[in-house]
Amino acid sequence: MKAMKLASIVSGVVFAAYMVLVLVQLWSEAMSWTIFFKWTLTAFVVIVTVYGLALLYREYIEEKEMKKEKYLD
Repeated sequence: MKAMKLASIVSGVVFAAYMVLVLVQLWSEAMSWTIFFKWTLTAFVVIVTVYGLALLYREYIEEKEMKKEKYLD
């Protein structure tokens, strides 16, 4: 359960930082659009990866606990 909480916090921080970047880019065009697109892809990959790893970890821990409690053989 701690993994999902940590994943939510990390993803939330990355998303909030990205939203600030979006607003700055829209109002002032602080960087070229190609660099902005790369930041967009990076933010997306980080968020998806963090959640994916957290889900895998949670599934592993749940299965381990179920085996420990003899729910699974």
